[in-house]
Amino acid sequence: MEPLVVGAVAYTPNVVPIWEGIRDYYRTAPVDMDFVLFSNYGRQVDALLAGIIDIAWNTNLAWVRTVLQASGHATALAMRDTDLAFRSHLVCRAGAGLRGPGDLKGRRLALGSRDSAQAAILPLHYLRREGITDGEVELLRIDSDLGKHGDTGRSELDAIRAVLDGDADAAAIGTTTWEAIGRDELMPGALESFWTSPAYCHCNFTTLDTLDASRAQAWTAHLLAMDWNDPEHRRILELEGLTRWVRPELDGYTDLFQAVEEQDIAPRW
Repeated sequence: MEPLVVGAVAYTPNVVPIWEGIRDYYRTAPVDMDFVLFSNYGRQVDALLAGIIDIAWNTNLAWVRTVLQASGHATALAMRDTDLAFRSHLVCRAGAGLRGPGDLKGRRLALGSRDSAQAAILPLHYLRREGITDGEVELLRIDSDLGKHGDTGRSELDAIRAVLDGDADAAAIGTTTWEAIGRDELMPGALESFWTSPAYCHCNFTTLDTLDASRAQAWTAHLLAMDWNDPEHRRILELEGLTRWVRPELDGYTDLFQAVEEQDIAPRW
């Protein structure tokens, strides 16, 4: 039987050893797999919908776009434990005196790439929920690495640079970038987070409901069996930024579906 083909986006050179490791892990599985890499999530979503790949390792925006284009005939198979409670932060220079979203009125906010859920789409959604209307905050949009949905983190680092250079009063960034800054010895105490978003879900493995259910279940069960205590498994898990694979929690995408609708974000690309 042909292996299941999994798609992933090559947003960093580390993607190759990650997926080679996962493919090797599946050599002992009841269902074999191979992988293909894409340059951007638009191509990957198109490939899934066209049946070129069986499963896609999607960002949350790619998941939303798949669901919308497939008229709901999409299924999330699994996600990382670190995808369950992702958050966005608003950060400013330490001592800038910003205490909450309301303090951004009349100021400039740097946003990451317009296709980044964590650094643009959801921050704007949550600002509106906080009562900040369009035009009350000047937006500096930094569209670095479009198509990668913010995976490279470059646009978030560019937004931070805008704050440090005085070109913006605050920046919207995701949890992983904020935690990385906290470990950066070159910028100790330079920035502070003055607001943290509600939790939402990030990536998941997406398939269509046309995939044979028994094969999908076998593939997912083998994925969930990866064990942090196994050194070979741990190497892969560490590279991919998780400690265990978990079942998806679809309620964690509700805010993004709402944000995509209210911001009139196209369902494709």
